[in-house]
This record gives sequence, C-alpha cells and structure tokens, in this order.
Amino acid sequence: MNVEHVLTTCPYCGTGCNFFLQVVDDRLIGVVPCKTDEISRGQLCIKGYNAHAFVQHPDRLKTPLVREHGELKQTSWEAALDLLAGEIKRIKEKYGPDSIAFLASAKCTNEENYLFQKLARAAVQTNNVDHCARLCHASTVTGLLYSFGSGAMTNTIPEFENADCIFVTGSNTLEAHPIIGARMLKALDRGAKIIVIDPRDTPLSRLAHIKLSQRPGSDIAWINGMIKVIIDEGLVDQDFVKTRTTDFDKLKDVVKDATPEKVESITGIKPAELAEVARVYAKADRAMIAYAMGVTQHSNGTNIVEALANLAMVTGHIGSESNGLNPLRGQCNVQGSCDSGGLPNLFPGYQRVDDEKARAKFEQAWDVKLPAKPGLTLTCAIKEAAVGKLKAMVIFGENIMMSDPDLGHVEDAIKELELLAVIDIFPTETSKFAHIVLPAACYAEKDGTFTNTDRAVRLIRKAVNPPGDAWPDWKIACELGKRLGAKGFDFSSPAEVMAEMATVTPIYGGIDHDRLDREVLRWPCPSKDHKGTRILHTQKFTKGLGTFAPVDHAPPAETPSDEYPFILTTGRNLFQYHTGTMTRRSSKLEREAPEPYVEMNKGDAKRLGISEGDRVSVSSRRGTINLKARVTERIIPGSIFIPFHYAEAAANRLTNAALDPESKIPEFKVCAADVQKG
Repeated sequence: MNVEHVLTTCPYCGTGCNFFLQVVDDRLIGVVPCKTDEISRGQLCIKGYNAHAFVQHPDRLKTPLVREHGELKQTSWEAALDLLAGEIKRIKEKYGPDSIAFLASAKCTNEENYLFQKLARAAVQTNNVDHCARLCHASTVTGLLYSFGSGAMTNTIPEFENADCIFVTGSNTLEAHPIIGARMLKALDRGAKIIVIDPRDTPLSRLAHIKLSQRPGSDIAWINGMIKVIIDEGLVDQDFVKTRTTDFDKLKDVVKDATPEKVESITGIKPAELAEVARVYAKADRAMIAYAMGVTQHSNGTNIVEALANLAMVTGHIGSESNGLNPLRGQCNVQGSCDSGGLPNLFPGYQRVDDEKARAKFEQAWDVKLPAKPGLTLTCAIKEAAVGKLKAMVIFGENIMMSDPDLGHVEDAIKELELLAVIDIFPTETSKFAHIVLPAACYAEKDGTFTNTDRAVRLIRKAVNPPGDAWPDWKIACELGKRLGAKGFDFSSPAEVMAEMATVTPIYGGIDHDRLDREVLRWPCPSKDHKGTRILHTQKFTKGLGTFAPVDHAPPAETPSDEYPFILTTGRNLFQYHTGTMTRRSSKLEREAPEPYVEMNKGDAKRLGISEGDRVSVSSRRGTINLKARVTERIIPGSIFIPFHYAEAAANRLTNAALDPESKIPEFKVCAADVQKG
C-alpha cells in the first residue's frame, strides 16, 4: 500500500486554503488541514473537508465526444482536436476572427488562463475572451481601477483579525467564505465592532454590533448618507483627503442631497441608525470593509463599488495594516483569471489591449500581430450569438446554462451557434448543447497556481491521475494552439507557462513555481528579489492620487409591480457551490442541502397562505420555477431569496440580464417576481 499526503489549494471559494490530499494507491480518500498555512491555520469549512469527494466520481468525463446525428459519440483526442481546429479555421475564414469567442475559467489555473487568452489573441486574432468574473466581480475591477488604479483586495485575510471595525455589506461571509468569517469572529472576540448591512439576516449579522437591512438596490443612497454624516460631523480624514486624493469637491457636491429623510425613503434605514454606523466606522483606528456579490451584481454595480471606495478614502481607512477595502472573490481562481488576461479589454496584468505600447510588447513576445479593438464581454457575446453575429464559442470550465441570467435567452442564443465546444470535468447543462466536449483534469490531477482573493499566488499539486483519457486544460490549449498554426504553444509544464507569463506581466514578474514552493507571494511582485506586497496603496495609490467618484442613487432596472410584487435576490448557501457541478456530487454536502428552496418573510407567507415546506411557483418576466418555501424572518418583507446552485429550479431562469453600462455585469441581485402556492 502506497500512502501519500499531497499539499494543494482548495478548489472552492476564493479564500485559497491549503490542505493535504490523502492518497492511497492513486485513490483519494480524504483531506487533512494544513496547520502551517497562514490562511487556514489548520481550519477548513465543510466544503474544504469534502474537496476530494467529487474528484473520482463515476460521472467524470473520460473521453472526447463529438456530436453526430444529434448524439455525442466517443472519439480520439486527435480526431476531436482536428475537428475543433478545423471548425475554428472555417468560421474565422468565413465570418472573421471576431465571430469566435473564448471563455476562460475561474476554476482553471493561472497558467491555463494565460494560455486561453493567448489562444484567442495570438491564434485567432480576437480579443473576444472573458470569464465568469463578468458575472461576479467585473464591477470591482472596473470601479476600483477608476478609484485606486488596482481592482483587487487591498489587504490580506489575516488582517481582519486585528481590525477595530469590520464593515460587511453584500456578503454572507460565514457561509460563502467561512474561513474569512472565522477571522472576523476572532476580531469580535478581542473587542472589534462588526457592522453588517444586508437585506437578509445572516449568521454573521446575528453576531454583529450593528445590523441594518436596506431595500435591495438602494446601496448608493445609504453609502452617500454615511459620507454626508462623516462630512457634517467633521469626521473626514483631512490630511489623507488633501494629500492622497482628488475630486473631493465633486463628492461633497453629490452627497449634500443625501439627507437622512431622503436616504430613509429610498433604503428603509432609519437616520439615527445610519448615523451611528457612520460614526463607528469613521472613528475606528483600523477599519476593514468587506463586500461580495451583493454589492457588485447590480446594473449600477460599478458605481456602488466606487461609492465604497469613496467611503474608505474620505475616512483614510485604506493603505495601512487592517485598513482597507476588500472584495471577497467567490471562486478559487477568479482573481487569477483576471490577472492572467481572461478579460476582453485587458492583457495579463491589467494592461490595456488598446494601448499601443502594451500591445507592441505582447506582439514582440508572441511574434504575432494583435488586434487593438477590445473584445466582447461574456454577457454581450450571448446577445451577439442570439442575433447570429457570433458563430462559435469555446468554453473552458464554465456552465453558462446555469450561471448566466435569463437562461431561456441563453439557451436560444447558444442554439444559434455553428460551433459550441465545452471543455469540462463533468457533463453540464451547457455541454448538453455542445458539438464537441473534451474531458479535462481537475485541480487534484494537475500542477499550477491559483491566486486567492488577497492576491496570494498558491500552488496546486498533482495528487492522482486524471480519469480515462482526460487531459489538463493547459495541454488541451497547447495542442489546439499548435493546430491553429500559432507560435509559442510548445510548453512541457505549467512552470514553463508561468515563466513566460512573468516576463510580460509586471505584477507577476518575480513569481515562479520554485519560489512559491518556499514562500507566500502576493502580487505585485515585480522581481525575483521582491517579497511580494501584502498591503496595496501604502504611500500612494497605484494610479497616483485616489479619485473620488461623484455617484448618486439610481433605481434598479426592474422594480416590483402589481403582477410581480416581490424583489427576488439570489446567492449561495453553506453546503453548495456555484452551479453545483462539484458539490452536488459530494454525498455529504448534497445530504445537507439536497433541494432548491425560496426564502420568504413570515408576514408575506401568511398573507399568501403559504406554510413552511409548501411547494410554490416563483415567476418573473422571463420564466417560472417550482420549489419549496422556507418561511423565515431572515429576509425583509417584500423580498425573496433563492440560491442559484440547483439545476432543477435554476434561479437564473428568472434573473434580469440588464447590464451595468461600465462593467457589463448583469443585475442578478434585483428582479421583480411573483410567488404562488401550488
């Protein structure tokens, strides 16, 4: 019997916990926490403890599949890749390179995402490459690039423990990021004040010093209301504002109208309670803001992020230990996918594709002429497919038939494609429509790196072999690149890919696999002798001076009506993850949360004659789903909540595809809905 313990990084949320995979004769049997890991400190959440369970599930894709006469049939790698490359060439020649789009993946490594975007740009000559950050934190990247010059978490996870005030909004932290939540509870134990502002009652809000509930879609109003209190009561950090920022007068001008009465009429938050929150936050010596998709997934999500940046800057709570603005990333490598260039307007390292100097650098490195026009976002690509302008999509590790809004429209759109290729570890709701399906290796079956939510680049290490003929995504990308006639796809390992990425990506310039084997490195890490950067914006912002954004409240794209009187919001629960592809193949996790449900307020339920456990239908202007009711006081009257993990009652059948004009993120968090018993 051969027993091994292989150190790797969790494939679930963006926290990036390290643990050991227990391997007996090439069989995964369990997970052991890593006590020396600075992130997890020997702790794991329930998903982490079960991160081995899906890996060797019998449903895994094992051979390439090609659709013939309406059915997916097994074939060889050579035949499948030849067909895929041939179809891409045919479509490019007939319709042009911008008729093809690539989706990178937050579940794949940095090295793989670097290759995916290189495939699109160097092999096909299109910037049509995007990934699921478009659906979760695109507004963070866009908003914080404007405000600070860097669209990432400003501090590190351990710093939450030493904050005097932790301000959480739009994040159910103890369920979505439990190990980060545990740090917050440590801070609570040592006397920190926790503030939670959220439409739902969450496990963290029950422990908070102050808990307020706002109407969904009203965030800018209460943030501006806080800033007005801070200005009116002389709580502004004048030195910070004067020396580190610009456009403060524009901010003062827009928030002067955020009177307590006006803010209450929009948000439902009482003036005295909001004023107390403003004082507690502003007066703290060390204050951390944490937010997630409850902030970002709105048709004005970029403006909400900028409003939070305004709040951090006006108080000077940024750029030092336990002082910062911290977006909590939802997937294991959504930060790294952005860093690696999986975005239609940005090369790796957030270098603009329409910047001539940046483009020339990549043209020289890759020995190819590159397009200057930014590509399609994922959300816009779906719209282009629906009207016949986009002809092909190559999707790595993304299940758009669960994760995107208005799934009826998504289904109609992908049916119009001449080519849909899906590379994944399991059959998915999306692969049902694919012309070509390729079997990929999962995190436990390959080497590479993930970048977690606090910018730490963390190794994953191969523990077992992939099932059947499955390949790691980096190998698939290389073989496809060669067949498309592109140079620079002759890599023999992920370490070689990272070495190339480091040469063209200044924030990763000093990062390599050997260093990561010995030390924790956070970008920016520009050189081999640099130790990485724990705290951003310490002496100056990445862009120089921080920029105040004069943003004001705007209503959601869709509001309740007589026909659809409720506000539907969506999110996660503790036991399931994203589209359920992995967690729903873990027996322990599925046992704990096996079926879809809708949470509704007790008063609303009583009025409609609905009791706990009743079957109900929930409808929006886009569709109807059927599921069980959970009657609770966790959610404010007039609102309902549905987790988005369950294919049999997919919440995104209902959600609104209205887009933020800047980041093109959809408005998942607010849509008008109706609930009927039976």
